[in-house]
Amino acid sequence: MGAQQVRDGFEELYGTAPEGVWAAPGRVNLIGEHTDYNDGFVMPFALPHTAVAAVSRRTDGVLRLHSADVEGGVVELRVDELAPGADRNWTAYPSGVLWALREAGHAVTGADIHLTSTVPSGAGLSSSAALEIVVALALNDLFSLGLRGWQLARLCQRAENVYVGAPVGIMDQTASACCEAGHALFLDTRDLSQRQIPFDLAAEGMRLLVVDTQVEHSHSEGEYGKRRAGCEKGADLLGVDALRDVPYADLDAALARLGDEEEVRRLVRHIVTENERVERVVSLLEAGETRAIGPVLVEGHASLRDDFRISCPELDLVVDTALASGALGARMTGGGFGGSAIVLAEEPDVDAITKAVTEAFATAGFTTPRVFEAVPSSGAHRLD
Repeated sequence: MGAQQVRDGFEELYGTAPEGVWAAPGRVNLIGEHTDYNDGFVMPFALPHTAVAAVSRRTDGVLRLHSADVEGGVVELRVDELAPGADRNWTAYPSGVLWALREAGHAVTGADIHLTSTVPSGAGLSSSAALEIVVALALNDLFSLGLRGWQLARLCQRAENVYVGAPVGIMDQTASACCEAGHALFLDTRDLSQRQIPFDLAAEGMRLLVVDTQVEHSHSEGEYGKRRAGCEKGADLLGVDALRDVPYADLDAALARLGDEEEVRRLVRHIVTENERVERVVSLLEAGETRAIGPVLVEGHASLRDDFRISCPELDLVVDTALASGALGARMTGGGFGGSAIVLAEEPDVDAITKAVTEAFATAGFTTPRVFEAVPSSGAHRLD
């Protein structure tokens, strides 16, 4: 749905034209999984799939929300009654953003909002972060708050952590707000320093495929929280602020100090090695050795499967089949327990890999996967 359709939908709902239309993308994480809540390194890029919002200000303390993607009419809320845990529907994402802005002292007095999104839900591609960032950017512009992308990301993370109740890190919101077309974002999640790394696969004759397994995952369910708690326990046992502070060169010594804490040892090993993998991918891309990142992606998948233990049969089947069919590299991406995998391939091999993965899913009795090309795209911006 384009900007004009969203604008028209807003006018039909609310009887007047919106003050503007904004878009914010979903993201794919190239490398750096579950490192963001450990103060580590990540490397996402924005998808062309976006959440789009038509928005107008209100001054009467009313928030009206509507989604073209959800059954039902306009939801009306009072901004002074917004509270964490009170909303368990899709509306928690946009209303949580308004709550977070007001809690931070910003005078946001209400809004009319009409939303739609092409970011696949439950696929590990940050559909919720896209919804949050598009609303945050619109309110930032309309109420002249003067907040920068990283500040909006922080507020949206707080909205999802506290208001929605999902213990997510900072990567998804920062990627949606700050990515640039043709680049991956090298992000230090401790201080939010960032560097845009050129990532133009088409110019080098390659493609990056996203394979949505159609197995939905949910951040607010328990396994994600267990991994996060285990990482925090590991940091406590090692006497560091976060696992980011364990140098790769000291990993063996750190693991030895953890003794018989086998589960914590596995989690620590993944985080420390994953941070090293992010830095390796950055170095390879900056050196123009893009094809050489393929084996690093495969290493990352093995670590997520064996140490972090958040893969699933469908994700493993994508990776194994793609590699057997000539892919340069592949790994699961996102929170895990479903969602999507990414496949790096030479352009001539894309069709054969797609066919092989689809046939492998059929043979295994799995739901047919959705396969599409991921093109590094622009972060959040105003459309109209």
